[in-house]
Parts: sequence; structure tokens; C-alpha cells
Amino acid sequence: MPGGSAKTAILYRMVMDKHVCPYGLKARALLRRKGYQIEDRWLRTRQETDAFKAERGVRTTPQAFIDGVRIGGYDDLRRHFGLKVGDPTATSYTPVLAVFAVTALMALALSYASFGSAFTVRTGEWFIGLSMMALAMLKLQNVETFSTMFLNYDLLARRWVPYGKIYPFAELGAGALMVAGALTWLSAPVALFIGGVGAVSVFKAVYLDRRELKCACVGGGSNVPLGFISLTENLMMVAMAVWMGVMAAPLVA
Repeated sequence: MPGGSAKTAILYRMVMDKHVCPYGLKARALLRRKGYQIEDRWLRTRQETDAFKAERGVRTTPQAFIDGVRIGGYDDLRRHFGLKVGDPTATSYTPVLAVFAVTALMALALSYASFGSAFTVRTGEWFIGLSMMALAMLKLQNVETFSTMFLNYDLLARRWVPYGKIYPFAELGAGALMVAGALTWLSAPVALFIGGVGAVSVFKAVYLDRRELKCACVGGGSNVPLGFISLTENLMMVAMAVWMGVMAAPLVA
């Protein structure tokens, strides 16, 4: 550095034939972004790693040292530089918002490809149908875990436990039929039923009972809080069911 000494850091990280520590790579990248010249010291075997941890009195690697002072691992480096460190136990709406953002883009793309315009009535219909399918896919990754979390608040699942395992399949099927615009006589009642029961269940748990729960909407094990977005998801299904039923009525007549 002109007019002064360069900032330097020492980084100990695992670099083995069959494993390169990802947090070591992230720590190295962070130090480089902060303008540090890095003395990159590799721990090439498990024995070497264990010996390093015993010698330094640490439990994990990587370990970064700046000006001879141990800073710690990747999260410790972020704290040292005043950067935010994620809390894996914190609740967040990000997973379900990500689903809605992606399905909205998919609906816009499909509408443009089909009609030459991104903004059509079908865009809205596809958005809801695709959202149902995407959310069902996440639930189906582990139906057992989803159904267990679902029992915390769904009124029907509490009375009839198998409903928790049926729900994601019903959501997927109704969503697929809505996207296809087929068998409205089946998809609309199914969406109306599961969306209606879900909306009542969420409203009771959150706004009447004042319970703080995690939503099973993106599958079991998520940290999405049960609340307004969960209620909106169910109301969207109800609205879509009513809309498709109304649109199909003239055809039936």
C-alpha cells in the first residue's frame, strides 16, 4: 500500500484431497475484499487439522489471525468487519416470498410467450396455479415432516390426521389443473376447500389464539412464521377457485 504497510492476515483452513472447507474459501474471499494480503496456510489432513485445533485451543476451522490476534472463523470475521451474521433459528418470510417472486416471473414469461403480452388475465391465473404447485413441491420433499408441522394449527388435520399427508397432493393437483385450464369442476372445489380450511385455521391460530407458530407452507422444518403471508396464500387459493368457478359458469350454462 502506498504510504504505509499492507494489511496482512493469516488464514488456517482445511484443503484436503477430498474436501475443501467452503467456509475457508468464504473467509479468504472476505479478507481479500477487505484489502488484506493473506498468508494462506493449508491443513492437508485430518490429523494435521486436529493437531492445529488442539494447539490453538479452538474447536473449528477456518481460523483467521489479523495483526497476531485470533479473530476466529467466517462468522467471527463478519462480526469483526461489522457485517451481519445470519441466525439459522430466526424466522423469515424470505422462503415463501422467493417462491412467489419466481412463480410471478414464470407466469409473466408464459403469458408473453403465449399471447405476446406479459400482462393478461391468464398471468394472474397462472401465478396462483404455479404458486400452488411450487409450494406443494416443497411440501412433498418430506411429507412426514410437513404433516407433523401442519398439525400444529390446521383444524381439519387435527381432527383427521391423514389430511396432513393428502394436502400437498391436493394442492399440487388443483394447481396443475388451474394452470392447464382443465377440469375446473374438480380443481375449483378442491382449491376452495383446502384454501378455506387453511385460511380459517391460520386466522384462528394467529389472530384469535395469538399463537406464535412456524408455517408449514414451504414444507416442514422451515422458519417461516405463521401470519399474514400464510393467510394470503390460502385466500389466493379461495379467490382463484371462485374466479374459475365464475368463468366456467357460462360454459356450463
